[in-house]
Amino acid sequence: MAGAVLSAAAVLGAQEAQPPILVSRQLAALERLAVGDIVELAADARGTNARPFRIVGIYEPTPDPMRLGSVPREVRLHLPDLLALTRDPAVPAGSEHVEAINVALADPGDAQQFARDVNARLPGLVARPTGAAGPDNPFIVIERFHLAIAVVTIVAATVFLLALTIMLVDERRETVGVLRLIGLPVRRILTQVLVEGVLIASAGALFGLALAAASQGLINRFFQWRYDTALIFVRVTPEVAATCVAIAVPLGAAATVAASWALLRRGALRLARR
Repeated sequence: MAGAVLSAAAVLGAQEAQPPILVSRQLAALERLAVGDIVELAADARGTNARPFRIVGIYEPTPDPMRLGSVPREVRLHLPDLLALTRDPAVPAGSEHVEAINVALADPGDAQQFARDVNARLPGLVARPTGAAGPDNPFIVIERFHLAIAVVTIVAATVFLLALTIMLVDERRETVGVLRLIGLPVRRILTQVLVEGVLIASAGALFGLALAAASQGLINRFFQWRYDTALIFVRVTPEVAATCVAIAVPLGAAATVAASWALLRRGALRLARR
């Protein structure tokens, strides 16, 4: 009994002696790994100088649009363990170099000032906020591309809406002619048409936002399953909703008034077909 206890204690001590690592969820699922497993890592595919490590946790990799489509099979090690695993035998310990360091500030608003201080005090180093994007940044290019598509879509939709509104208004020309014959001025009819256009455009905008809000979850879940990532593909924010309403309602009302004005320029008798 004492020997079994000592053997168990020795095994636990050996496991605790292994350096700890974190394994990405995708790699753990692929290799069927679990917390507490002992794995061996090496710097090359042949397994040269492999070292044992103990899995102490499984994490979800940070979503990265630049890596969409590639399954993140990653392992996180402590820096000393990583250096010991990847160091060239010809390189003395402590003489390694790094190419980039990420610094998290307590107040992200101090990023610009911090970068200026580092650049002034440490010549040869280049410090810049991660949010500072240049004109050649891929996300800036994608944003401009989306803006161009949005402008073209809005212009085409406006032309289609105007044509549809003209057809709908033309079907009501007899009603408009009767209103003209009983003495209603053109300004009164246009005001009524404007109010009607605003109400219809507002209802359409709200319906579109409700449909987008209801479908964004399905879209995100499908593409997250498809690419095995936690990346958010669609998000309807209050700013996006306000922008949609600010564009849709004025365009709908303007199209209704423009179509009605072209109809009201005709004579009352001609509109009433008398």
